[in-house]
Amino acid sequence: MKKGSAIALVVVLIAVLGGGAYTLFFLKEKEEAPPALYDTQTPHIGDIVLKTMASGTVQPRQEILIKPNISGIIREVRVEAGDTVRAGDVLAEVTVVPNMSALSNAESRLQRARISQSDAQQNHDRNAQLLEQGVISPADFQPFVTALAAAKEEMLAAEDNLRIIRDGVTSRSAGASNTLIRSTIDGMVLDVPIKRGNSVIEANNFNEGTTIATVADMGDLIFLGNIDESEVEKLFVGMDLVLRIGAIENSSIPATLEYIAPKGIEQNGAVQFEIKAAVRLTDGQFLRAGYSANADVVLDKRTQVLCINELLVQYDDQGAFVDVKTGEGTFERRDMVLGLSDGIVVEVLQGVSEGEEIKVWNQPRYE
Repeated sequence: MKKGSAIALVVVLIAVLGGGAYTLFFLKEKEEAPPALYDTQTPHIGDIVLKTMASGTVQPRQEILIKPNISGIIREVRVEAGDTVRAGDVLAEVTVVPNMSALSNAESRLQRARISQSDAQQNHDRNAQLLEQGVISPADFQPFVTALAAAKEEMLAAEDNLRIIRDGVTSRSAGASNTLIRSTIDGMVLDVPIKRGNSVIEANNFNEGTTIATVADMGDLIFLGNIDESEVEKLFVGMDLVLRIGAIENSSIPATLEYIAPKGIEQNGAVQFEIKAAVRLTDGQFLRAGYSANADVVLDKRTQVLCINELLVQYDDQGAFVDVKTGEGTFERRDMVLGLSDGIVVEVLQGVSEGEEIKVWNQPRYE
């Protein structure tokens, strides 16, 4: 029994001596290890711009679809995409394909009008002779004059009605022919979806009609885009935007926000709000309709303020702080009051001054 106790005591003693030796070896190695050194950066004066981006397209503010007022077949197309037109310019001509029922009724009306005019003419001539002979008075003759004038007017109306149905134009208003499709605005022709020989349908209460051409004012463009709900409340009508056109390298086109949708639309799990901005073009500048674009929206800005790299800032329960160099390899904590940040650079309101060296805490190096 005494022999076992002695052995156990020896084992414990060896373990204690071994642990002490390991501790001494660890401390010695630690003392001999090179100290960790840190790079430093100094605050600087600069600008901070907080912005977001909205994607969308550039579109004309007014894009007008020109449609015919009469059905028929395209006889001639006078314009093509890219042409500049004025309001009233003829874009195309239509040959009328008359409705047979309407045509038959118009021809019947014209025939009745001829009969009525012939009868009125005979009554007028007969009573004119009686008036010359003094058989009737001028007052008795006046109804025959009126009847003849009415018959002639009905004859002209019947002829015009037949010509409208058959040709789309009247003898008294040839310049306002429905067969001539005219532009309703000044602008550029963006698209001509029809060709010679195509059938077209007139615009009416039951059919929107066939589009002859699309015309738009390319000097008045807007940016149509969407912005996330998390940033829409930071926008206001009248703020400046900068458009980056994907198809134009190094483009920077100013725009002014003029509309923010009151209702959002869910897209891919996120709620997006539509925005519209007026594009400000310089003299001679031209943008094509449908260009994809990104709009840089400036939410906030600081000019010529003291700022530091966001990577220098550390956070704990007491708030933001940095380590400021006080000597070779020594640093002290400085609590910080920060301002605007763009995610890379942050504004310094209080804590450090220009010229002080701040530790880059996450980039140690050893010599």
